[in-house]
Amino acid sequence: MTITRSATEILNGTIDSVKNVIPFELTIDKPTLVTAPYQQKSLGVLIGLTGDFRGRVIIDGNQEVFGKIGEAMFGMALEGEMLDSFSGELGNMIAGNLTTFVSKNGIAMDITPPTVLVGETKMYGFDKALSLKVTLADTGTLYIILMLEV
Repeated sequence: MTITRSATEILNGTIDSVKNVIPFELTIDKPTLVTAPYQQKSLGVLIGLTGDFRGRVIIDGNQEVFGKIGEAMFGMALEGEMLDSFSGELGNMIAGNLTTFVSKNGIAMDITPPTVLVGETKMYGFDKALSLKVTLADTGTLYIILMLEV
C-alpha cells in the first residue's frame, strides 16, 4: 500500500471514528495543512500511532467542549481531574476506533497511552500535519491533528 493510500485510509478512519464516538451532529471540514509549531490552546489529548504507519493524533478543544461531550455520554457534568481523565479516554476511544478501521483495510496499527495536555502548548517535532475541524452542533469545535510520519 502506498504512503498516499495509507494516509487517505488513516484520514478516512479518523473521520469515521469521530462520527462513531462523539454523540452529536457533526460537521467536518476538509483537511487543511499545518506546519510546526502547532499551538494547542486549552485542552487536548496526544496519542501516538505505531505499526505500519507511525505518527501522532492530537484532539484539541477547550474544556467546555470536552465537558459537553462528557455530559452527553455520561449524563453528568465533568470538572477538574474528572474532565482531564475523560478527555484522555475520549482520545483512546477515537484512536482505538481508528486502529480498528484501518486494520480492516490491511494496515497494522496500535496506539500509545494518551497524554492529556492542559493549557497552552506549542508542539514541534513534525514537518507537516493535517488538521480536521470538527464542529459539534450547538456545542463548539474540536480540531483533530494528524501528524503522520512518511
